Amino acid sequence: MAAPKTFVLVHGSWHGSWCWDKVVPLLRQGGHGVVAVDLPGRAGDPTPAREITLDSLAEKICHVIARQSRPVVLVGHSMGGIAVTQAAEMCAEKIETLVYVCGFLLQNGHTLAEVYHAAGQGLTQTNLIADEGQGTVFFTNDAPLREIFYHDCSDEDFKRAKALLVPEPAAPRRTPGQTSDGRFGRIPRVYVETLQDKSIPPSLQKRMYSDLPCRKVFSMTTGHSPFFAAPRELADYLIAASLP
Repeated sequence: MAAPKTFVLVHGSWHGSWCWDKVVPLLRQGGHGVVAVDLPGRAGDPTPAREITLDSLAEKICHVIARQSRPVVLVGHSMGGIAVTQAAEMCAEKIETLVYVCGFLLQNGHTLAEVYHAAGQGLTQTNLIADEGQGTVFFTNDAPLREIFYHDCSDEDFKRAKALLVPEPAAPRRTPGQTSDGRFGRIPRVYVETLQDKSIPPSLQKRMYSDLPCRKVFSMTTGHSPFFAAPRELADYLIAASLP
């Protein structure tokens, strides 16, 4: 039997640690340690959105990782991909594997906004509105949130998620990641692509993991929220991703 791992799970834009609620117990059933992170701006964190930066997201993740007794498997969903990448640059010595779940896997010097806008296919970007005063981006009132994120999820999961979504700090999306081969680049990467994704198109996911090759690529026939649509399958892939 493989040794237990410690998984640190990082949510994407507008979501919080709650999005992993179905995956966490499945990983723990296998004897693994699990921490689901709330990034700054969530769960009562008082930091104003306009003060939240890409570095502050990475610092929060590294703070959580520092409290673990062994190197972790660091998992980022969607926008969480840029946060775990920057965290890997900051605290590489505490991370044994990086896993991107339909996540933004960007090369050094690129921003989420530029890569996503250049792709020009996802439903998310056409339904966003920016609040420059607050420093956030959120959805228009008529945004088809179920189609964007949860088209293959239960009514219960959709209603709960819709009630919990919060405005997203804008600055991290516009900030170029700064990574090096000696830190981020030395950590093994795994990608979990979602083939029915209407938020980050599968073609963009493939382009990202082709430009920055990963040790393994797993494919799921889900939309953008596999933690709701297929939590057992996702948990199995996370465990498989942690193995040599």
